Amino acid sequence: MAPTALLSVSDKQDLIPLAEGLLRHGYRLISSGGTASALASAGLPVTKVAEHTGAPEILGGRVKTLHPRIHGGILARRSDPSHQADLEAQGIDAIDVVVVNLYPFRQTVADPAVAFETAIENIDIGGPAMVRASAKNHADVAVLTDPSQYPDFLAALDAGAVDAALRRRLALAAFRHTADYDAAIAAWLGQRLAEEDGTTPQEAPPLRLELPARQTLRYGENPHQQATWHSSPDGGWGGASQLQGKELSYNNILDLDAALATVREFGYGHGSQPAAVVVKHTNPCGVATGSGTADALTRALDADRVSAFGGIVALNTPVDGSTADQLTSLFLECVVAPAFDEAARSQLAAKANLRLLELSPEAIARAARRQLRSLLGGVLVQDLDDQPVDESVWQVASDRQPSAAELDDLRFAWKLVRHVRSNAITVARDGQSLGIGAGQMNRVGSAQLALAAAGERARGAVLASDGFFPFDDTVRLAASHGITAVIHPGGSVRDKDSIAACNELGLAMVVTGRRHFLH
Repeated sequence: MAPTALLSVSDKQDLIPLAEGLLRHGYRLISSGGTASALASAGLPVTKVAEHTGAPEILGGRVKTLHPRIHGGILARRSDPSHQADLEAQGIDAIDVVVVNLYPFRQTVADPAVAFETAIENIDIGGPAMVRASAKNHADVAVLTDPSQYPDFLAALDAGAVDAALRRRLALAAFRHTADYDAAIAAWLGQRLAEEDGTTPQEAPPLRLELPARQTLRYGENPHQQATWHSSPDGGWGGASQLQGKELSYNNILDLDAALATVREFGYGHGSQPAAVVVKHTNPCGVATGSGTADALTRALDADRVSAFGGIVALNTPVDGSTADQLTSLFLECVVAPAFDEAARSQLAAKANLRLLELSPEAIARAARRQLRSLLGGVLVQDLDDQPVDESVWQVASDRQPSAAELDDLRFAWKLVRHVRSNAITVARDGQSLGIGAGQMNRVGSAQLALAAAGERARGAVLASDGFFPFDDTVRLAASHGITAVIHPGGSVRDKDSIAACNELGLAMVVTGRRHFLH
């Protein structure tokens, strides 16, 4: 009897070439629903599942393949005489190849407005049952769950056989496929229940991740560390396109993520206020807004051109030819932006090693809203710190009110300081960073670094701190360098000392009520 292949796919990419290949090798095709219609429309011979089982689809299509003639044909061990006797007694034909991918549940629930019942109807039942059955019996059955597997499978057929090693690899991919599918359902349902009944974080379910390996990296932070980049295939950085340049490194990816988070403070995509960020070792070293993309980039580079050498650049508006001129003016590792026009791509092609990444606002919107941090034997999970600034809770703590210009500068400095490693201090003026102090063990130490970097430019500028001032020393240091206004979360038991210092020295102080530590 001819070998049999069962095809039932939601993603019909490359379905017809696969089916033609199976037919060429003498397979009989069984299919259901839209897959059967697609095969028939292509003029290919196909037996519908209902004809094969002798049982019609019921319950509006909820039950199609849940039948002994399907699962018996998949699960029967070819080497077991009792299994073969059962097949013969029941008139069941063995099924040798199963091609199944599942209802698009994840894509369905990506729409926050999706109706609960619509999501439920996109939970596949028959598909996972067939995938798991064929993966379990991979000693005799090949299971294909992704169109990317079709070429290797057809090549194996052309070479004469689908060997045990390939069937095992396909089975592993199949179990991962169903595990990821169930995890997506559980995550969505858990979120819906949390919204409805106020589930607390302590009641959070076990964390299950299924992120495909996007790329094996040359090494991790250092050459002796192995590393792999795992990513959602279409959300966040998984949706980025690398247009040119060398392979991304582990450190490149970390820096790109820090740069993107910072530049998104000013919007991202068409219509945003043009902004540019230069990052070194996950800390911004130059940030600026401008009249256009090129102007913003020039100002960000001018903030600290020494540190910008070998840096990572993020831009929040499309890159044009004049911006590309700036990008070619010094050595950079990577550039990410929503888009690069033809003139920019042509100019930047001359710097063949420069990595260009195009990342759309839509890909960012599809990214998960949780941040994961690994530690020895576990993972920490928290919400992203990317909520918009809420100025309605800001308070002026000093006697002097900030001027309109100072308030604009304080807004800019506050947006920036949340993306600098704690303890963090930023000095800024006129939409440009002037000095950044990051990661010191005491706050006044970070302030010393930021003010030293700003130099004379600190006179008339403002200063932001990611945490409260525990003493008045930072305020007094800022005033000695010409700073006219400061912004910080407040909340120290000694806030009154810093407020008194501002009043004594003529500084304006704004208290935000929100801390932005970044470890």
